[in-house]
Amino acid sequence: DEPTRSLSGLILKNNVKAHYQSFPQPVAEFIKQECLNNIGDASSLIRATIGILITTIASKGELQMWPELLPQLCNLLNSEDYNTCEGAFGALQKICEDSSELLDSDALNRPLNVMIPKFLQFFKHCSPKIRSHAIACVNQFIMDRAQALMENIDTFIEHLFALAVDEDPEVRKNVCRALVMLLEVRIDRLIPHMHSIIQYMLQRTQDSDENVALEACEFWLTLAEQPICKEVLTSHLVQLIPILVNGMKYSEIDIILLKGDVEEDEAIPDSEQDIKPRFHKSRTVTLQHEEERPQDPDDPEDEDDDDTLSDWNLRKCSAAALDVLANVFREELLPHLLPLLKELLFHPEWVIKESGILVLGAIAEAGCMQGMVPYLPELIPHLIRCLADKKALVRSIACWTLSRYAHWVVSQPPDLYLKPLMTELLKRILDSNKRVQEAACSAFATLEEEACTELVPYLSFILDTLVFAFGKYQHKNLLILYDAIGTLADSVGHHLNQPEYIQKLMPPLIQKWNELKDEDKDLFPLLECLSSVATALQSGFLPYCEPVYQRCVTLVQKTLAQAMMYNQHPEQYEAPDKDFMIVALDLLSGLAEGLGCHVEQLVARSNIMTLLFQCMQDTMPEVRQSSFALLGDLTKACFVHVKPCIAEFMPILGTNLNPEFISVCNNATWAIGEICMQMGAEMQPYVQMVLNNLVEIINRPNTPKTLLENTAITIGRLGFVCPQEVAPMLQQFIRPWCTSLRNIRDNEEKDSAFRGICVMIGVNPGGVVQDFIFFCDAVASWVSPKDDLRDMFYKILHGFKDQVGEENWQQFSEQFPPLLKDRLAAFYGV
Repeated sequence: DEPTRSLSGLILKNNVKAHYQSFPQPVAEFIKQECLNNIGDASSLIRATIGILITTIASKGELQMWPELLPQLCNLLNSEDYNTCEGAFGALQKICEDSSELLDSDALNRPLNVMIPKFLQFFKHCSPKIRSHAIACVNQFIMDRAQALMENIDTFIEHLFALAVDEDPEVRKNVCRALVMLLEVRIDRLIPHMHSIIQYMLQRTQDSDENVALEACEFWLTLAEQPICKEVLTSHLVQLIPILVNGMKYSEIDIILLKGDVEEDEAIPDSEQDIKPRFHKSRTVTLQHEEERPQDPDDPEDEDDDDTLSDWNLRKCSAAALDVLANVFREELLPHLLPLLKELLFHPEWVIKESGILVLGAIAEAGCMQGMVPYLPELIPHLIRCLADKKALVRSIACWTLSRYAHWVVSQPPDLYLKPLMTELLKRILDSNKRVQEAACSAFATLEEEACTELVPYLSFILDTLVFAFGKYQHKNLLILYDAIGTLADSVGHHLNQPEYIQKLMPPLIQKWNELKDEDKDLFPLLECLSSVATALQSGFLPYCEPVYQRCVTLVQKTLAQAMMYNQHPEQYEAPDKDFMIVALDLLSGLAEGLGCHVEQLVARSNIMTLLFQCMQDTMPEVRQSSFALLGDLTKACFVHVKPCIAEFMPILGTNLNPEFISVCNNATWAIGEICMQMGAEMQPYVQMVLNNLVEIINRPNTPKTLLENTAITIGRLGFVCPQEVAPMLQQFIRPWCTSLRNIRDNEEKDSAFRGICVMIGVNPGGVVQDFIFFCDAVASWVSPKDDLRDMFYKILHGFKDQVGEENWQQFSEQFPPLLKDRLAAFYGV
């Protein structure tokens, strides 16, 4: 029977995968020969199994060792027997998928020169299955611009057009896929036909077969990234927008899969495979800028609402296409959208109303925001009412869409929208439907980030809700709840440090903390959450810090021990999951930052410095990244324990000033700066270990802003404590130094760095002469420097002016932009 034959083929394939290298030569030859002899089996299941077996052998490096394979398969395509032709094509398609790069290389003597023209002939074959294989084979070579395909590109495109209205959905799907890829790599060849391609794709996006429609819908996503998008698409928007909006409705299948008719499921435990693995983002030290809301640099874009259907589908693709097109066309989209929105948002059928709310959310972030503002005073209250809709899927999408307008809501007087929105969202956090709970928690986290301290008056009410949810939530949503609590702590900061709030919040968190075992990955989000809470509560966290601190040290120690065992005996031990150690190091950073000098006794009673010495040398960059963040935080909080280790630590910090690992380099740089401020003149023996690397990094093109800023601060701090060592190099870094620090807010770090520059200019005034205008600009970026720092600036500016003489100064200051001129005149009288 077929299933047994197929299963034996798959078992054979697994053996090939694991042990092919040790098969005796005659066995390997026998298997290869039998595959080719039976590729035309009467059963399509067996043909497919043999195809998998062939490509597995081929990808084991055997494509070179099996020279007759490709010629024989290509030959079999000419067979009069349908099964043989289809079997050979199936195998070729799998080989093209698995080995496309190898096929286009000299290693095999460029077989594509024969294969591609051969495949193109089969675009006109009478069997749809074979036409489909042929296109799928050629499609594998578009993205890498295989030479043989580029030479036949016009024939390929002509043949595709000929198949445009093929009756077989699989063929249409492959044609759409080809056109989408060609749009990306050979748009020059499509431009002459663009009008008819767009017309074609408009039809296909409404194809009765959802897989074809999805493939076609990708076309709009790709087109939006092309410079010609506006020019070629403007006249078609009137057709395209309604099609995309229509595609955003849930299909009947979606609703069944989402259990759209199940309203209450809060009591049903989650199945473990529903819970996506969480990845911890290691800590990166950044500086605050002018005019910016603090924003987590690692936040992924808002996740869409229905990620339980995590497979990409027409609804998601249509929404994504609308989002990117809104970025291209901005306000010009609204005339096509507004009439549709009016109809959808107030529609009696919930599926249609739901899709309207999704449309409104999809265009929110993009360029349509300005044009939408006049309608928001009417729309936001309507959306808030939708939060109480009787359909769970409407309530959950309303949460998501409202979160996309949180920025606007917070910009209005709080009583108008913020208060009603918050009240309703908090009710939804306690919804009886799990999907709504999840959407409400995520939306609330976004609202917290936008509103920050605006939430302080409502803290008691918010905490009551979040704590109540603890007792109500199943596993998956608990993880999102931790995030909402952590974000709340980040957003309101020290306002959380009130006895009544601590009393509400800490007992349930600590209870969870005690329930979880050291091996449980749920610790990640809980540790992240506690890290935010500790930083916000500061001394308020003291009663809870000891067990938390101890456990973090244990997690680091366990992970290091397991890594050591694994390195010595990889066959006996499993490799550890280092995320446990990274998260623990980051929570220790949060404790050091929150508790400040109070962390000293905890450090004194533990071996954390020894562990840190090992972590700083770990092979995994994220471990080093978090180690250096912790080192910097401990340096600020309790330097007495760090100082004895400096001689061992500095060389490690120096070797990690490698911009190939941006975040590691960034945190190491920051830690060196903090160490400078504690060491003072005793830093002198270590300057040469780090200075050249820092100067090199600040001069590198395309260095990320955060790293430039931290590098500049650390160079300034080094110069502040060891001016004689650093000042001679002034000319090599003064210009990028000044430009990278002009946008940083006034703060301690900026203050110490500028003091360093002033001291260095005192030692080596010649080093700044050529770039003095940059120094002037950087000085002018200060809003309110401390008095003694202002005096330093004053002396340098006037000293320079006196040095060059009134007339030369006049000429020099003529180059200043007017704003700079005014500021320097007002603040420093030059």
